[in-house]
Amino acid sequence: MDKLRFTERLADRRRALHQIPEPGFQEVKTQQFLLDIFKQLPDAEVHTWETGIVVFIPGTEGARTIGWRSDMDGLPITEETGLPFASKHEGMMHACGHDMHMTIGSTLVEYFAANKPASNLVFFFQPAEEGPGGAEPMLKSELFERFRPDEMYALHIAPEYRAGTVAVKPGILFANTSELFIDLWGKGGHAAFPDQTEDMVVAAGHLVTQLQTVVSRNVDPLDAAVVTIGKMEAGTKQNIIAGHARLEGTIRTLSQAAMQEVKGRVESLAAGIEAAFRCRAVIDYGANYMQVYNDEKLTAEFMTAARSHEAVTLVECGKAMTGEDFGYFLEEVPGVMFWLGVNSEHGLHSSMLDPDESAMEPAVNWLISWLGSR
Repeated sequence: MDKLRFTERLADRRRALHQIPEPGFQEVKTQQFLLDIFKQLPDAEVHTWETGIVVFIPGTEGARTIGWRSDMDGLPITEETGLPFASKHEGMMHACGHDMHMTIGSTLVEYFAANKPASNLVFFFQPAEEGPGGAEPMLKSELFERFRPDEMYALHIAPEYRAGTVAVKPGILFANTSELFIDLWGKGGHAAFPDQTEDMVVAAGHLVTQLQTVVSRNVDPLDAAVVTIGKMEAGTKQNIIAGHARLEGTIRTLSQAAMQEVKGRVESLAAGIEAAFRCRAVIDYGANYMQVYNDEKLTAEFMTAARSHEAVTLVECGKAMTGEDFGYFLEEVPGVMFWLGVNSEHGLHSSMLDPDESAMEPAVNWLISWLGSR
């Protein structure tokens, strides 16, 4: 296939996937789209797991197995790009690049099904990366055990880098993360009689302010952590004192010790709010993701090979407070995750994210070389 047609084919596939974003463990259309591609391939062993897919391609030697992971789900964001191939699913968008991840992954499957590598290859198309977390249950599945790789790789798009840039570092790349949900239960009532109520709007306001001291006054300044409250809900009408408030946020740390310290302080502050405002606080940490820790030796080999490959430009990057459940795989199997530059003015999880599709071709060419050499 000529280069122009290859580039167009990647864009066509990405745009088709971009139009059908689905929530975690509800990727029914997405799964079928990929299955329709894979069922045409010779010598590719295709299995489904929940709304995900596992594809095994036997190598010519088969002494080792190399894994690749692509995530599949979208985000509950209303798209505002105005593109002709914008999401057809109201209130959902591929605002984190999973459409590009799947396009690259499925193209690699097609290539290696027709051009056998020496090692076995196994491709995990994983649902629910954005929540509630598909990596951990997939890791514990019978299919994963059956095709357990010796090494494992994945990428994530990076709007801040130029298209075709590969950015990576050994050791910790992404943070430990935890969702944070806090419900405050008091006593609602008429706005004219505040003395007969326990106002959860006031309680929630105090708690949000106090949570801002957790990192600044409890975490080692040489470590790193984030506590963000991104959503707060309380009340039903302007003249009704709210008996319930809900805070929704996230905790991110670069060490497990910091994560435990932050959670301990959140719980202490919530207990203080209970005492001060005569209410009940209920904390739910939701989905928790492990840090993404790149194997030192494999990353060094990956970087050496990328530096000499004409398709991509290698950059050694820093740590990020981004969360990614690929970290669960790396707890079990040595491997590497890297950033792929896509040169977008708008960042990840933005309703305006518009990644440069030309980044996919060099990524595919580089990964054909890298995975094929393992």
